[in-house]
Amino acid sequence: MKSILTLLIVAFNLFVGVSLLEASVALAAPVHGVALYGEPKYPAGFAAFDYVNLKAPKGGRLAQAAFASFDTFNPFVINGVPAPGIGLLYDTLMKQSLDEPFSLYGLVAETIDIADDRSSVAFRLNPKARFSDGTPIIADDVVFSFEMLRDKGLPMYRAYYRDVLDVSAPDKQTVVFNLSKETNRELPLILGELPVLSKAWWQNRDFTQTSLEIPVTSGPYRIKAFQPGRFIVYERNPSYWAKDLNVNQGAYNFDEIQFDVYRDTTVAVEAFKAGLIDVRLENEAKKWATFIQTDLVQSGRVKTGVFPHHMPAGMQGFIFNLRRPIFQDIRVRQALGYAFDFNWTNKNLFFNAYKRTESYFENSFLKAPPSPNQDELALLEPIRSYIPESVFTESYEAPEHTGNIRWNLGQALELLDDAGWRVYRGVLMNKTGEPFRFEILLDSSSSGTWERVLLPFVDRLKRIGIMAEIRVVDPIQYKNRLDSFDYDMIVGVWGQSFSPGNEQRYFWGSAAADTEGSWNFSGIQNKGVDALIDAVVRADTRQDHLTAVHALDRVLLHLHLVIPHWYAPAHRYLFWNKFGLPNQVPIKGTDLLLWWDKNAEKSALANGERH
Repeated sequence: MKSILTLLIVAFNLFVGVSLLEASVALAAPVHGVALYGEPKYPAGFAAFDYVNLKAPKGGRLAQAAFASFDTFNPFVINGVPAPGIGLLYDTLMKQSLDEPFSLYGLVAETIDIADDRSSVAFRLNPKARFSDGTPIIADDVVFSFEMLRDKGLPMYRAYYRDVLDVSAPDKQTVVFNLSKETNRELPLILGELPVLSKAWWQNRDFTQTSLEIPVTSGPYRIKAFQPGRFIVYERNPSYWAKDLNVNQGAYNFDEIQFDVYRDTTVAVEAFKAGLIDVRLENEAKKWATFIQTDLVQSGRVKTGVFPHHMPAGMQGFIFNLRRPIFQDIRVRQALGYAFDFNWTNKNLFFNAYKRTESYFENSFLKAPPSPNQDELALLEPIRSYIPESVFTESYEAPEHTGNIRWNLGQALELLDDAGWRVYRGVLMNKTGEPFRFEILLDSSSSGTWERVLLPFVDRLKRIGIMAEIRVVDPIQYKNRLDSFDYDMIVGVWGQSFSPGNEQRYFWGSAAADTEGSWNFSGIQNKGVDALIDAVVRADTRQDHLTAVHALDRVLLHLHLVIPHWYAPAHRYLFWNKFGLPNQVPIKGTDLLLWWDKNAEKSALANGERH
């Protein structure tokens, strides 16, 4: 799962009724941490993660921008728009390290116990674990959390945890999950990322509805103040039970974290210049190149940070909605790719700051090699009738433009002609005289950025008779249309981790295509893709997993579900010169929750405080 889950918060299948004796027979031995493959980096009793600053002082505040209003403090259901930063309220059973591909260490659960045959997993809760109201976190809360997420939560939870058979709470500190006999190596770790909810607080409330009632929570922060459409302020909970745990050392240093809501990025940039915002993750190359020349940076009042990371870049692009008949022919989708000129865009809009994306796992070893090896072919041959023949005969390459746009548009017209589309009096039509017309849906909070990219693309489409219209809607309407798949094309992204697994069902699985609120934005329903997702999830060795990911990547590319965009193997930050940062940047990139306010450091030194 991607935290906040990075987004992603977890869910399971519950069934009460496994006795303590049955659980003990199934399990192996409890451990402090677990890795997807091999052993975790940090031994039992470790003091802290290597990438934190143990001397980081507590205090100060961090102000950031958000670009959509909110109407709920429940991020786990499809209804409503959750408040920015809401993940600060919730702890999970275990916590990921940032310097390993996928390893977890004890948090609410102090140990994890996986059966040798991976048929079950047990978590032993830390007896010190408490909710924000001071009540103990017990096994019944974990069971309740699972039931709510499975039965009433976001649709992704059912996709993630369909291989959980049942769950029980043999005692107040122990939770046992029994798992399907089908291999799902990742599942015990995903269960470790279950967010813990308070049964006592939620059981008499409607979990599915939006609410701005401040909940009882399990994380390091609590809500101090808020006003929908304007701001939300979180304050560090001084009574947070896990503040001294090894996995939290050097983290959660700010007394307050505030998110202010802005209508668009241009207004947010001006707020940053005025000092109303402390830090910006700058994703726009033009804004970055322009800002670093300003007096604020040149004088040292604002600092810049380029933090390389080694995470898969994922896939960002113009996403076709295959639920629309106009995009169901693969030749049509491939043709439209020739109308997007990445080289021109990169040079004229982005200062040549980016590289072209040519993988759903770009910037990593998970990216499919140019041609499949024998192990890949063994996966691909049984599904040959469901996937493009080009998977076996061609290496995928995104269309390149060398300045001769007429050649590229000619290629597009050849493909469209093969698909039954002809230009008549400047309009591309099919055999029934229907014009080729579609809409590109944008969120108003980022429309200024994307219109610069889209307008030249729309103009090139017009040259081959295609009428594309840009439609801008407010963030709430955009979310509703996204959830119900009410669009022709969107600008979208699928993030990826070092350990692709169950979430791929949510991205590309056939069942997810008909599940409102899923991230199967393209609407792909393909039995071959479903089989490869199962191969990824069921892989029992690192090499089998890598082979399956390569095969999945290769097939997705040749299905032309998107017109790929670009990526940068680093995060670019602008921040006022008030922050201290750890010296080491882990492989997953910098984390603002490990930064600290230097004014707090000066205050601590002045008062003679020790770290």
